Amino acid sequence: MIVWEIFKMAVGALRVNKLRTSLTLLGIIIGVSSVITIISALEGLSQSIRAELNQLGPTTFIVTRFGLIRGHDAFMEALKRKPMKYEYLSDIEKGCKDCEKVAARSYIMGEVKFGNRKLKRVLIGGGTANIFDIVDLQLGQGRLHTLEEDQSRRRVAFVGATIAEELFPGLDPIGQTMKINNIRYEIIGMAKKKGATMGEDQDKFVFVPYSSFVRDFTDPHMDLDIFVKASSVERLPEAMDEVRVILRSVRHVPFEKEDDFGILTADAIMAAINDVTKYIRLGLIGISSIALIVGGIIIMNIMMVSVTERTREIGIRKSVGARQRNILLQFLFESLVLSLTGGIIGITIGVVLGDVLINLIKMQMTPSLFAIAIGLIISTGVGLFFGIYPAMKAARMQPVKALSFE
Repeated sequence: MIVWEIFKMAVGALRVNKLRTSLTLLGIIIGVSSVITIISALEGLSQSIRAELNQLGPTTFIVTRFGLIRGHDAFMEALKRKPMKYEYLSDIEKGCKDCEKVAARSYIMGEVKFGNRKLKRVLIGGGTANIFDIVDLQLGQGRLHTLEEDQSRRRVAFVGATIAEELFPGLDPIGQTMKINNIRYEIIGMAKKKGATMGEDQDKFVFVPYSSFVRDFTDPHMDLDIFVKASSVERLPEAMDEVRVILRSVRHVPFEKEDDFGILTADAIMAAINDVTKYIRLGLIGISSIALIVGGIIIMNIMMVSVTERTREIGIRKSVGARQRNILLQFLFESLVLSLTGGIIGITIGVVLGDVLINLIKMQMTPSLFAIAIGLIISTGVGLFFGIYPAMKAARMQPVKALSFE
């Protein structure tokens, strides 16, 4: 009950000076909202990237010509590497006992048309039929192409939601014929809508059989990515080692030389992204934290002014029996009420601003409990840290000196 009474007194004291309280709240609100906005946006970005990578599954790895390249010199060196070849698929299937499935995929940018409607800069991909057994692609309607259609070079296409919405508004795209780089393809299926990642529309794509892709859009020697699914999570490292040995052999890599290809897993890609962005995260949060420090200093200054103005009140309370602890708690509660109120308002604004920012770059995000918890911890910490000195100063006042203060 004593704590509740002290809390009510703290709130009452803040209500008396509404303008001062509002200006103090503003500093905390700006600081907390900026931190929450940044944390929410960064978490939304990570969630979106991880959702894309999760399509690979825990037993899948990708073999590419480049792998994870860090730095200009490494990139220039990787450009000298030989492209990955379609023939490697059969080599891996024959030589890797821990590999369950092996598939190929390649992409180019192109143009699609239907009637007088046209879309440019569309991702046109070609893949073997079993790529869908490795990559978790969500089917919206229709179907995916089959092994027979790949072997017979059928001109059939699986499209993203954006293609269906832009080229066939109000129509069922399944069974329609469109032109991909001026070559007619029949649409047999459509993917579920995914949204965007880092501002890039993930539904603006067309996927066709790999044999048709090579014949119509590229040449047989074009670079490709090889997707491998291990027999189990436990056998994944062994499968990766087996594929590495096979590719070094067929690509004639000397014993003393490093691999001239890269092997990627979803975890490795995510770790590399986090490694690159962690300093950016720290820098952005550090910059936004300056506003919190300023808000904390404002709280301390306002509380110091409040202690000075209420010196006689403190003297009277002490003379009628109030203890140091009661005075300390009263002023500390005032500081905490200020910082927590500002923190709650700042969290609300920060989550809204983070959501707006994510929508501007077209990504999916749900409000982060982690970000909200961080906001509450920060605002409470600011209130305690910057409020403790004024509260202690008030608690240590001598009743006689306080009563004689003018």
